[in-house]
Amino acid sequence: MRVLGVNAIYHDPSAALVVDGTVVAAAEEERFSRRKHGKRPVPFSAWELPELAMRWCLEEAGLRPQDLDAVAYSFDPALTKPAEELGLHDPWDHLRTTYAQRAPGFLASALPGLDPAQVRFVPHHVAHAASAALASPHRRSSVLVLDGRGERASHLAGRYVDGRLEVLMSQELPHSLGLVYESLTEHLGFLRSSDEYKVMALASYGTPRYLEELREIIRPTGDGGFQAEAPDWSRWAPRRAADATLSEESWRGPHADLACSVQARLEEVLVELARWIHEQTGDRVLTMAGGTALNCVANSRIWRETPFEEVWVQPAAGDAGTSLGAALQVSADGGEVADPMPGAALGRQWSDDDLAAWLRSAAVPFTTPASADEHAAAVADVLAGNGVVAWFDGRSEFGPRALGHRSLLAHPGHAANLERLNDVKGREQFRPVAPMVLAEHAAEIFSGGPLPSDYMLFVHTVAPDWRDRIPTAVHVDGTARIQTVHADRQPRLHATIDAFRQRTGLPVVINTSLNTAGRPMVDDPRDALELFGSAPVDLLVMGPHLVHRGRMFAGGDGPQR
Repeated sequence: MRVLGVNAIYHDPSAALVVDGTVVAAAEEERFSRRKHGKRPVPFSAWELPELAMRWCLEEAGLRPQDLDAVAYSFDPALTKPAEELGLHDPWDHLRTTYAQRAPGFLASALPGLDPAQVRFVPHHVAHAASAALASPHRRSSVLVLDGRGERASHLAGRYVDGRLEVLMSQELPHSLGLVYESLTEHLGFLRSSDEYKVMALASYGTPRYLEELREIIRPTGDGGFQAEAPDWSRWAPRRAADATLSEESWRGPHADLACSVQARLEEVLVELARWIHEQTGDRVLTMAGGTALNCVANSRIWRETPFEEVWVQPAAGDAGTSLGAALQVSADGGEVADPMPGAALGRQWSDDDLAAWLRSAAVPFTTPASADEHAAAVADVLAGNGVVAWFDGRSEFGPRALGHRSLLAHPGHAANLERLNDVKGREQFRPVAPMVLAEHAAEIFSGGPLPSDYMLFVHTVAPDWRDRIPTAVHVDGTARIQTVHADRQPRLHATIDAFRQRTGLPVVINTSLNTAGRPMVDDPRDALELFGSAPVDLLVMGPHLVHRGRMFAGGDGPQR
């Protein structure tokens, strides 16, 4: 079967293509449109489709719309209820249902040649569940989905066996752990349905002094569900204006304490929900998706404190991943249980010659080292000299994490590099950056989370004797959100980090996403060149080609090799 998956209703619109049980391509619309998150998650935008991502997926596979066997849409309007019946206060919520009902026609207009009858609605949380269980390496697993909301629920607990889902529990709205966290995000002055990761980072600067009160408000019900509605946060900390600057004093005041308390309660409830699933299934593996599964601190507690031997989280755990899950579910329903996803690098890529042509067209001087070893040595020299490297290599990542394809790299051994990188990206100074570590050295430095950890979806404790050696990588609570790098999967990146290790004794480099504040991650060569031209980055790596900032801005007669 040839199935195109589409996510459009809420946020992070995306498309994914599964052909004969193989994940061929997946991309978020923001990478093409250059609009962060693709759109805002309001009812008036629910009609907007990821047209650029859909077309690219088809082009990548050489398919036309009429070649598709199905289009899987990750929302089922037949399951919705009026907002007032769900206890929600959104007078325009009915627009989502209306637009979803008309999605087959919208899709046929966007993809001429598509038969609207090929469109199949997949329930939102089933799409999330499939994105975890069916994309994972496991044919049998329990599955836990938590986010803000779907058609009428905010949670799904179940299990998959050979492509078939058994739903064990679904928590109906208005109770939603995701909506509680979103509400807190807004109260703290951040952008709702966008900046929840900032709350998780801020939580490390506080103490959970409101935890006991929150335990009365947010609690499991013992049957796999929970009670969770957003309280009046101002009883603990005043509301911050959306454009207010978060001072260093605020990092350790009541706002940080409130973030810490809510984060701690979220973790406790998630552990209880996961334990309940295990009591029902006895499975060895738990798979997870939904925006809440991007909370890497909570994920690590689930891994440590539940009976599951393995926890696998979908790298695109937010709504973007539902395009992939919807396609996988429709394929499974058609008798084709997909192979595990090959990794998160499912987006666009360019050949070495294409990249060189981009650089020549931009009149950018560049060099191409003669061998892989020389390439690794040249980049490692810049990193060891405390330079910042923009790394653009291979297919772009699907999901919010930069995983060594569109990354900013730096030296982990200089504490000032945290402030430096946050300045480069225009970010708040309380936010951490993450380390990449050679997989074969990870256990020497990191513990308290699963290893390997390839998608930066868990936090690990940094060994005390390493904290002063890699201070940029260590968050205020002594943890780090790591990515393990393998020689057989990312040979160019692995060779570079190993060359850096030979120069510094550190098998670790700092990694943060290749973008600046408020902008999507770099995706194509033009994006990379624009960032390099406007941010204080010392070296741009574009596949095998290197662009040194000093040479680029030194003048001259044009491109060189």
